[in-house]
Amino acid sequence: MYDYLKNIKEDIKNCYDEEYLKETDEQALYDEMWIDDSITGNGSGSYTFSEFQAEENISHNLDLLREAIEYFGGDFEAALKRGAEYCDVTIRCYLLGQAISEVKNEL
Repeated sequence: MYDYLKNIKEDIKNCYDEEYLKETDEQALYDEMWIDDSITGNGSGSYTFSEFQAEENISHNLDLLREAIEYFGGDFEAALKRGAEYCDVTIRCYLLGQAISEVKNEL
């Protein structure tokens, strides 16, 4: 099972300097990472750049996907029709705030 939160946190740590993460407030980090393809994929609409990999990521995370879609006020069936990459990005965006907060607490 793909662990979204763990992987987003690892991406944050790998893509951003530790001092920058410590010194920058969470809202600024959130705004920056929201469109960062290496964190959420929301800039281009794809994190994996692979429909197959995105399908693998979401395959055992459908409850998390439903939760994310409901949070953003979307429709589950409509999201599935948009494709796996859209769904993968939706989950990443949903967990972004939590991931940033946890990474900052770990530092």
